[in-house]
Amino acid sequence: MKKKTNIKWLIKIILISLVASVVFTLASTEILGRAGYIMSFTILAVFIIIGIIFDVIGIAVTAATEAPFNSMATRRTKGASESLRLVKNANRVTCYCNDVIGDVTGIVSGTTAALIAARLMDGFNTESLMFPVLISAVVTGLTVGGKAIGKTLAFNKSTEIVFGVGRMFNLIKIMPFSNLDKQDKQDKQDKQGKPDKIDKQDNKDSTPETSENNE
Repeated sequence: MKKKTNIKWLIKIILISLVASVVFTLASTEILGRAGYIMSFTILAVFIIIGIIFDVIGIAVTAATEAPFNSMATRRTKGASESLRLVKNANRVTCYCNDVIGDVTGIVSGTTAALIAARLMDGFNTESLMFPVLISAVVTGLTVGGKAIGKTLAFNKSTEIVFGVGRMFNLIKIMPFSNLDKQDKQDKQDKQGKPDKIDKQDNKDSTPETSENNE
């Protein structure tokens, strides 16, 4: 059952990554085709910021502990249950935030930077590599520097960050990973059912031996 769940999870992640990549790439390409330089750089900045924000969320969820949210949940604080669910599914949250959104926005921001550099080269009628190198260096610096600062923030303020995300889920009335409840119940039923089958088999095996001893 666990192996089946892991395969489904893997397929789901691959599909989400493909869809996110296609949507972000098409959106950026379509907008850049009609946008000026200011709008183009704004779009590039947005992709970089999205990548940093989701990276921070993924690390914060991993660094956070359940205790503060258990305490909040007993007091029925809004967003506590959602935050607790995020922490309990930290591996999945990290996969979504860091591996899917983070990596996809990183790739798309690189593509966007290349398109902007090409437009600048065409606009200035030059084949110099100054624009691609300069833009690539700026994007790399902002991405790496932003994620480094974000990582420190995520470790120091993990509870506050996770709770903020939990409050957002509460406002839009979405319970994260609620679909896993059915799966957990099914797994528990399977685990409870296996010992019964083993006991029945043992009883069947022991019956002939008992009858032979009686003879």
